[in-house]
Amino acid sequence: MPRPLARILAFAAISMGLLVGQPAHAESFTPQQRAEIVNIIRDAMKNDPSILRDAVVGLQADDAKKQSDATAATLAQLAPQLTANPADPIAGNAGSRLTLVEFYDVRCPYCRKMLPTLAALLKANPDLRLVYKDLPVLGPASVLGARALLAAQKQGGYQKLHDAIMAGPPEVTEDSLHAMTSKQGLDWARLQSDMKAPDVQTRINANLSIARKLDLQGTPAYVMGGTLLSGAVELSELQEAVDAARKHAGG
Repeated sequence: MPRPLARILAFAAISMGLLVGQPAHAESFTPQQRAEIVNIIRDAMKNDPSILRDAVVGLQADDAKKQSDATAATLAQLAPQLTANPADPIAGNAGSRLTLVEFYDVRCPYCRKMLPTLAALLKANPDLRLVYKDLPVLGPASVLGARALLAAQKQGGYQKLHDAIMAGPPEVTEDSLHAMTSKQGLDWARLQSDMKAPDVQTRINANLSIARKLDLQGTPAYVMGGTLLSGAVELSELQEAVDAARKHAGG
């Protein structure tokens, strides 16, 4: 009969300890006993390969749980910076506490792909607030776009310029920004000046700092309550996270 997985893993732990020369274990078994333990493990793996598969799956699940717990703890610690910064641009229900945070880059094709998904999510959830976190990680053009958006916010034009940039060519330039701001009725001269303001760079740096703490590997990324979602996720996945956060908040 196949030995229980726990017993096989216990044997494996002992034998591996012996093989790497841990003194306490080495004094407990003779060379013959060590050889027998190795043979037991080898035979068990040969007779029932699922033992190794189950062990690997169990280790992966344990690692995933630890990572999930660590991420949740980090999200809780960063909650004020994620959802309660009055300087952040927002969409949706401005007065709601149910908040989805989006980290995005204006040049990111996956961020652009998510535009109709986010629009559908906001339409289906009138109690949802969307916080934008500009995260320019794709080069100088991304930085230029982020600076322009945060400068446009000072004129009340963040959303208008956001929509124009995200619908336009991904290679953001001074000329394209000039054309977009003029079309959206924004003051180009003022925007150019505000783009150079220290507080604009400070806000970009703050977003980059949060992203590093969350170990974000790219854009887009979404935070909904205690959940972190990475990449161009499906509408159903975002809705599930919104529902879970709403339920947790008792709404």
